[in-house]
Amino acid sequence: MFVILPRSQGPVLGVEISGKIDIDQERNLIDQAEQLIKEHDKISVLVVLGDHVGVSLEAAAADIKWILTHMVHLNKIAIVTDSKMLAALIAVDATFAKVAGIQEKHFDRDEIETAWHWIES
Repeated sequence: MFVILPRSQGPVLGVEISGKIDIDQERNLIDQAEQLIKEHDKISVLVVLGDHVGVSLEAAAADIKWILTHMVHLNKIAIVTDSKMLAALIAVDATFAKVAGIQEKHFDRDEIETAWHWIES
């Protein structure tokens, strides 16, 4: 499941994800992002990942397809997680995101305030 974080405003979407995301939840999240794109053209996204996050194969495919077709509208992506494995994957992905003009950065959960300042700047 996901929750839109109350600090979300303007072109910044903050989301906390926990448990398993299914295709309906993914579509709902995509709809939220697309609404912001209509309003602001470029958006930034802060994602807080809880423990034991999972995603259905269908939802993961929809997410990847959406990102690949909307990269031009993404400014910054902040991923907040204490997972060392995800931190390493984000570091690799950030290199590819940079080529597409997207700034992507990992933050530990105790750095969430720093993540918000970075995504809002």
